[in-house]
Amino acid sequence: MVNLTAMTDILNDSQDSPEQGGKGAISAGRASMVPPFSPVLLGGLLLAPIPNVVLRPLLRAVMASVTKQHPGMFERLDSHADTIFLIDPVDLPIRFLLKADAEQPKLTIAREADVSRATAAIHGSLLALIDLLEGRVDGDALFFSRRLLIEGDTEAVVALRNAVDGEEIDIIDDILVRAGPLARPARRAAKVALRLARRAGADMAMLQDALLQPAMERIETQTAAVDHLHQSMARSGSSRRRRASKTPAVQG
Repeated sequence: MVNLTAMTDILNDSQDSPEQGGKGAISAGRASMVPPFSPVLLGGLLLAPIPNVVLRPLLRAVMASVTKQHPGMFERLDSHADTIFLIDPVDLPIRFLLKADAEQPKLTIAREADVSRATAAIHGSLLALIDLLEGRVDGDALFFSRRLLIEGDTEAVVALRNAVDGEEIDIIDDILVRAGPLARPARRAAKVALRLARRAGADMAMLQDALLQPAMERIETQTAAVDHLHQSMARSGSSRRRRASKTPAVQG
């Protein structure tokens, strides 16, 4: 279980800085996170033209299935029933709003105008969010490695994480539980696809690092040279001011 007090304090401290827009601010854009170069990012390009009206029935079915399989998850969020969570897979062209009401939980596609309604937000790659949901990785590790960004009501976000912790969620199994006789082959195919996506994502991240590393090294070298120049100019200016202060004034 996530250490609620420690993580909330750290997240709140990070959000109090001017760069974060103040405690509780929810970003309207995604400039604060760069999506990883991955199969999900490329697949998202194909998803972009699909109208939201086509995806809404799928979301309702997914939510109904997860709620049926894990009713206790939302019951443990009773104190945050009015909280609206923004779930933001940064490598997809869509975002989601989650209302964790135990009686009627709802997952919808977030339009740009809906972002301001959210009181808490979780940003990360799709695979990182799935790993968090299924308990494959530690939430603290994702946060400190900057694979996850938390905004807004951080206590509600940690409560959500603790609610899913221990539920043994398997998103593929939960979605396909209603597929009847097709569930087994569909589950096998989906898990193979997910495993291949993870492997390809790791390979693509390695390729990205290899391509960007020379540029990053040049940028670091140039930054160090500029810093050195600024320091030299500052020392030179200080020396001139000291010499000027020691020069006696000429009497007229």
